[in-house]
Amino acid sequence: MRFSDVLRTAIHALRGNWMRSVLTSLGVIIGIAAVIVMVSVGQGTQSEIDKMVSGLGSQRLDISPGSRRGPGGVRLSSSSFYTLTEGDVDAIREDIPEVQYVAGSLRGNTQVVFAESNWSSSWQGVQPDYFDINGWVIAEGAGFEAQAYSGAAKEVILGETVRRELFGDEPAIGQTVRLGRVPFVVVGTLEPKGQGGWGQDQDDVMMVPMQTARRRLLGSMGLPPGAVMQVALTVADADDLGYVQGEVESLLRQRHRIGPGQEDDFSVRNISEIVATRTATTRLMSLLLGAVASISLIVGGIGIMNIMLVSVTERIREIGLRMAVGAGPSDVRRQFLAEAMLLSLVGGALGIVIGVVGALLVGRFGDLPVVLNGQVVALAAGFSVATGLFFGYYPARKASMLDPIEALRQQ
Repeated sequence: MRFSDVLRTAIHALRGNWMRSVLTSLGVIIGIAAVIVMVSVGQGTQSEIDKMVSGLGSQRLDISPGSRRGPGGVRLSSSSFYTLTEGDVDAIREDIPEVQYVAGSLRGNTQVVFAESNWSSSWQGVQPDYFDINGWVIAEGAGFEAQAYSGAAKEVILGETVRRELFGDEPAIGQTVRLGRVPFVVVGTLEPKGQGGWGQDQDDVMMVPMQTARRRLLGSMGLPPGAVMQVALTVADADDLGYVQGEVESLLRQRHRIGPGQEDDFSVRNISEIVATRTATTRLMSLLLGAVASISLIVGGIGIMNIMLVSVTERIREIGLRMAVGAGPSDVRRQFLAEAMLLSLVGGALGIVIGVVGALLVGRFGDLPVVLNGQVVALAAGFSVATGLFFGYYPARKASMLDPIEALRQQ
């Protein structure tokens, strides 16, 4: 039989009981649509999380004061003492050439006031490299000049949230605001970053020179001279990060006079390890969503196999007549396989349309991020073809193995 004859006969057979054919295809339609929507949502979520954690920096180390044991063996938190200094920052910059940027920082919270507007926000006392390390870009105005860092100038750079709350649509550059009781001149504003990888508002921040923060904002905190609360650094080549981490730890142990076997009074956190862990987690979640959606496709394929087996049972006499007039087992096998494939392909085509529309609606009206691409659609189409072949072969083979004489005896 020619392919056109096989296709025409398959269409005629399926139209003979069209309601059963539609209900059978429904399982494939739902399965394909579910695969497209769930995989698109999974990829969208992974892309969104990758975007958020990429802001942490994959070539970055964060150094913080470590814990320490006090009298009686009680472990004190890192916030109760300060072991890192500006001297440590300078030593890292000078002694480890693989380091691209390094900066210490101080931080705190205060009320910022302009005219009748006020806002409670956090501030950061920073060194020059801080902006490059954290990817901050000046939106309006300018950054701090060198003399602002060395002279403890009362200048401030505002994050977008603080700027909006204080000034609205009015210009902020050149205005004077009060951080606590200290007047500061706004010299710049920052490009907005939005929500951070941990859900915080990254734009709710103010930047001041470190010496300004130490002299004007820390008040009675009692920090040791030159102490910093955190040190951050980046490397130009991500392959050097592990080496640099070891060099930093060795250098700080030497500077802090920590002997062999003694506990470090600092901790070094490798941001790239956090990024890699979270990326692997989201990728696993995407695979899980796809696997769950594929179960419905398997159920649809089982429905096709079931209906085709019923069809073989109902058409035993027809099969016998076909074989009696010259049709071979391969012709019968092709006939029933074509019917199964047709059910699967029609269901797959409708499922792709419904899945694409569903994914777009989820992305438009839902809170879930969606990434819809050609690979997802191609994957769904491949599943559709595989479903027809896999679940249609057994009924087709069973039909082709019938004995024509026994088949003609069926009533």
